[in-house]
Amino acid sequence: MNPVATASTRTAPAVKPQGCTNLKLRQLMRRIASHYDAELGKTGLKTTQYSLLSYVVKLGPIRAVDLAAQMKMSSSTLSRNLQPLVAAGWLVMGPGADARSRLISATTEGQAKRTEAQRRWRVAQESLNQTLGLDRVRALHSLIDEAMDLLNPEGSTDETA
Repeated sequence: MNPVATASTRTAPAVKPQGCTNLKLRQLMRRIASHYDAELGKTGLKTTQYSLLSYVVKLGPIRAVDLAAQMKMSSSTLSRNLQPLVAAGWLVMGPGADARSRLISATTEGQAKRTEAQRRWRVAQESLNQTLGLDRVRALHSLIDEAMDLLNPEGSTDETA
C-alpha cells in the first residue's frame, strides 16, 4: 500500500486567526453598541445606563458590591455609572443594614424609565436578530459565554482582570 496519503485522506493544517482579536472585538462592539444606542437614545439612556437601571429594578434594593459582582464590573466603574442615574432621579442610595453600607434602589420614575427603555431595547434586539439571524446570534452568545468562562481568572468579577 502506498504510504503517501491521498488528497481526500489528508487533513488541512490548522489556520491561525488573522488580525488582532482585540481590534476585531472592539470593532464589533462599537457597531453593536451604536445599534442599541440609536434605539435606547430615544429614551435619554445609554445602553450602559439601561443595563444598570435594569439590574437595580430586578435585584434592588441591593448593595453596590453585590450589584458590581452581578454585573461583572469593578466597584469604581459601577460608582461612575451610578452618578448620572442618581442625578436624574432614577436611582437612589439609601441606608443599608449598618451605618457603613448603602442600598441602591430604583425610584418610581426609574422604574417607568426602565419600562420605556425596555420597549426600545426590544426593538434593537429584534432588529439585530433579524439582521444577523437567530442561529448566528445564539452561536455568538454561546461563544461569548464560553470565552468569558475560559478567561475568568478564579471567578473574578473585576472587569480589568
